[in-house]
Amino acid sequence: MNEELEMIIDDVSVQMKKAISHLEVELSKIRAGKATPAIVDGIHVDYYGNATPINQVANVTIADARTISIQPWERNMLQAIERAIIASNIGLNPQNDGNYIRLFLPPLTEERRKEFAKRAFGEGEHAKVAVRSIRRDSIEAIKKLQKDGLSEDIAKDAEATVQGHTDKFIALIDQHCKDKEKEIMTV
Repeated sequence: MNEELEMIIDDVSVQMKKAISHLEVELSKIRAGKATPAIVDGIHVDYYGNATPINQVANVTIADARTISIQPWERNMLQAIERAIIASNIGLNPQNDGNYIRLFLPPLTEERRKEFAKRAFGEGEHAKVAVRSIRRDSIEAIKKLQKDGLSEDIAKDAEATVQGHTDKFIALIDQHCKDKEKEIMTV
């Protein structure tokens, strides 16, 4: 019985770490005034009938603090990459010079910065919902074990441990969001 309980608690920690990892990836996609290759990570290009990430059909580099340069490995992919960037609605207009596609990031206005900060906190809320869902599922599993013969004291201790993990990960999510907000609002 204790093995099952340990597995539940270990699983809680692993799943909550995955929620934090997902949050970090999503936050990296929100631009903070400077160019990063992560801005184009979620964009897929039609490559011979398959949806393929841009970084698998081209070199994505940072030319300077406000410019992303994309050099396709095959010149015939220029148009497809350009269309995919426009369709992705990331707020950037691609400039195609026949060899490269350049994305120029305009300086962020105060209003735009606040919008990005709000989006970062929205991603944080999604992560918190995921963590709370993991907590709910694990507590239900503990209660089921209790019905199957686990003592009430051990069950309460396990629930307290799960709650401790939840509190720790929610504080971590808040910290990630505050750090991203600070990064976004820094001019």
